[in-house]
Amino acid sequence: MDLTKIVSISGKSGLFKVVSQGKNVVIVESLADQKRFPAFGHEKMSSLEEISVFTTGEDRPLKEVFKTFYEKLEGKAAMDPKSETGVLLKFFGEMVPDFDHEKVYLSDIRKMISWYNLLTEQKLLDFTEAGEDKPAEQAEQEAPQASEPEEIAVAGEETKKPAVKTGKNNQPEKREKEPAPEPANLTEETKGKAKPPRKAPRTKKQE
Repeated sequence: MDLTKIVSISGKSGLFKVVSQGKNVVIVESLADQKRFPAFGHEKMSSLEEISVFTTGEDRPLKEVFKTFYEKLEGKAAMDPKSETGVLLKFFGEMVPDFDHEKVYLSDIRKMISWYNLLTEQKLLDFTEAGEDKPAEQAEQEAPQASEPEEIAVAGEETKKPAVKTGKNNQPEKREKEPAPEPANLTEETKGKAKPPRKAPRTKKQE
């Protein structure tokens, strides 16, 4: 998930998507109402990709915090960011147990929950890893392999003969079955047609 083009602007509530950028101005679009307006260089903008949360250990990227929200809430929105202080602190403590209570203010917690709810509403949170797509690709590759034996089995059921022979010599076998009595007729015809070979010795005797 790439949050580099999702920004917050100091003095403005909500989140914004960067649409285009010039030398001294950036055109942004509000995620809440899709309205566009220019943001100038003197306005402080922060990309969500660059924001981190203070913890008792190393700072945690905001993206990872949102991922924790997403997994524990099963992709659903969080509580109302305007909930009571004790409820918000308990909730955020369950999501990020090691957050720094002295550096992370209640206003920060409200803001993060509000941002998460907005991104969830706009379906902009996608934590699917690239490796999870492999089983689907493997299934697609295995599907054609599974269809080939089925075709062979169907051919075998229609002929009810050994699959190897019937698959290669279907038509020849049918021709041999239909003219089953033909060998006898052919021999009778050949007996009549065998007279010319008998004349051949006679010509030799005449010589």
